[in-house]
Amino acid sequence: MLTAVDHVQLAAPPGSEDRLRAYYTDVLGMAEIPKPPVLAARGCWFAAGSVTLHLGVEEDFHPARKAHPGLRVTGIEEYATRLGERGATVVWDDDLPGHRRFYSEDPVGNRLEFLEPLTPPAGGLPTG
Repeated sequence: MLTAVDHVQLAAPPGSEDRLRAYYTDVLGMAEIPKPPVLAARGCWFAAGSVTLHLGVEEDFHPARKAHPGLRVTGIEEYATRLGERGATVVWDDDLPGHRRFYSEDPVGNRLEFLEPLTPPAGGLPTG
């Protein structure tokens, strides 16, 4: 039985780790987390609360333009302002009923969705 998403992995080109670190920590406010030694040579991992993103190096990299993680946020207006002030693109989209959401992309072109329900679900956030 599935119980939760453990992490989402996105691809990145070789040599992009410093740009990814700057974006995911300084812009998104995530913390870099250590990788196991056997995996530490390339890529980087980040976490914020229960959200974990892995960025893995792919030699023949192509950014994810349609596929994307949907990242739930609180205070979406303030979060969008934070991203914009730090140079990230913010593109609002009103097509998902019951939510405020926008799209952005990381420094290597991966699409990211940020969303906040207009009315919190009864009993808190769903767990799976």
